[in-house]
Amino acid sequence: MTYDILIGDRSYSSWSLRGWLLFAAFDIPVSIHLNEMYVPAFAETLKDWIPARTVPVARAADGALWTDSLAIAEGLAERHPTAGHWPSEPRARALARSLAAEMHSGFGALRGACPMNLRVQWRGFEPSQKVRADLARVETLWAHARSLAVTDGPWLFGTYSAADAFFAPVAMRIAGYALPMGDAARAYVDAHLSHAPLRAWRAEGEAADRTLGNYDMGLPTAPFPMA
Repeated sequence: MTYDILIGDRSYSSWSLRGWLLFAAFDIPVSIHLNEMYVPAFAETLKDWIPARTVPVARAADGALWTDSLAIAEGLAERHPTAGHWPSEPRARALARSLAAEMHSGFGALRGACPMNLRVQWRGFEPSQKVRADLARVETLWAHARSLAVTDGPWLFGTYSAADAFFAPVAMRIAGYALPMGDAARAYVDAHLSHAPLRAWRAEGEAADRTLGNYDMGLPTAPFPMA
């Protein structure tokens, strides 16, 4: 089965990263089409992916189009039921879907204050109380997921699932802004930093060497903590 996915700039597009991981982390081949952000051609390119208005967008060989990362997750889980997008245990599966949905619609303070940027680590960032509240909620959710883990792996439910793909950009924000987290949450962030598909994604972004000025935080920088 052949798929195509339209993504934004790898270094910055958190939603594109989620959508792509739903293929790459589950060994589902996909052809990648890059739509550079903040240029006039962005909207023009989307005309070939109607009714999409944003990235990521995924298309199957039969013409089915998923214009949202949650739709991509459910569409691939439906077509590849043995790939492992959702945990097999019912309670874990219910929580994994709930976590993905909350990530999809929540954490506005964290997203707004800490845009994903895989090119640098910002030094001296001071999270607001609202950002700290989002981080506390993240830690609560991650700990609850670990309590339902069905294997001993490093991921939320032991084995990598779509919930991990949805939280990958959060882990990258925590690493990129050196945000305060407890030891268990930090270990989970480190698992993402070592995840081969995510490392390949970042390497492609670095190879493109495209820096978007509107992501500049005006703070001192250090290398992003992914060698």
